[in-house]
Amino acid sequence: MSHSHDRAVAIARHVPRLGALAATVGLLLSGCQRRPSGFGAFPPAEVAVVLVTPRAVPETFEFPGEVVPFRRVEVRSRVEGVIEERVFTEGSIVRPGQLLYRLDQVRYEAALRSAQARLQNTRQILGRADSLLAQQVVAQQDVDNARADYEAARAAYDQAKKDLDDTEIKAEIEGRVGRTLLEAGARVTGSSDLLTTIDRLDPVYVTFQPAAQQLLEWHENPAWRGLVEPGGRLAVQVVLPDGSVLPRTGRLDFVAPSLDASTGTQEFRAVFQNGDRLLMPGQFVRVRLLGFTRQHAMAVPERAVQTGLGRQFVYVLGRGDTVQTRDVQTGPWSGGEWIIDRGLEPGDRVVVDGIQKIMPGRPARPVPLSDSGAAPGRPGMSR
Repeated sequence: MSHSHDRAVAIARHVPRLGALAATVGLLLSGCQRRPSGFGAFPPAEVAVVLVTPRAVPETFEFPGEVVPFRRVEVRSRVEGVIEERVFTEGSIVRPGQLLYRLDQVRYEAALRSAQARLQNTRQILGRADSLLAQQVVAQQDVDNARADYEAARAAYDQAKKDLDDTEIKAEIEGRVGRTLLEAGARVTGSSDLLTTIDRLDPVYVTFQPAAQQLLEWHENPAWRGLVEPGGRLAVQVVLPDGSVLPRTGRLDFVAPSLDASTGTQEFRAVFQNGDRLLMPGQFVRVRLLGFTRQHAMAVPERAVQTGLGRQFVYVLGRGDTVQTRDVQTGPWSGGEWIIDRGLEPGDRVVVDGIQKIMPGRPARPVPLSDSGAAPGRPGMSR
């Protein structure tokens, strides 16, 4: 009897607590039922968009290029002899007439003295023959023979003097002299021995080789065909190895008459002024061709194009401002924009900024790109 009474008392004490717990659980359940599910409670993300409109877009083509000297002169000796002295510093700039090498002159000095003595002797003989002819002591034939000997002696003297002068080998043009191939003490056998080279560096050439497919595209476009001819309006820009742009443009001055059968390319050459020596022979650079315009092109800022899983795509806003993905095929660069060859239609609204806040199938709130505070895209390049 006492046990039954105690249990009844304990149950009576816990009834208020159980009621309070039940009320709390009920409130929690009712709260969960009233909370909206999913993301519907968040407002649409704001995104900056551009309206795709066909327009004239400048197009830039880019190729690897190489700097070559405007003129390269091979330095050779006209006479043979032993090199007594190399006067120049390898790699320095030399001027026309500047001494480069000096050969042993003893033999040529002796030959000049001998020729000079013969010349003086034949001159005296000719003078006496002329006076005797006037006195009719000698025949005209004797005078003619004396004059022929004099002319031969004068020619021999001129040659001997030239040979002596040629023992001093001088620069023919202004430019950068290369590495010497023969040093002091070496014997030069004549013009067959190359001593060094001189490269003229101002102006300078830059060569590049567009592929046959690119050439075909240019020639199929009537507006572009004349640009790729020497003397045309095409501007050639050079990007230096450090990524900086040469502060002047060049002009196209030569196009090879045929393709290189081994590479399927055609050689183009542009000439640049180079007083500051920023371009050096053998240097590899990037060549940009400026002056092309693609009509009725569709272009979007570079940062609008996304890449993933081996494809390129953009986000567009469809009906109801719903986000959709669209695969695109990009063409070349134009400034900070991609030219889109395939995948977009006029009137499409392409998301440029705010991409990280959107999801396909969800709505977004578009604003014009000009209202966005995003930084502009990176400077463009051609593929």
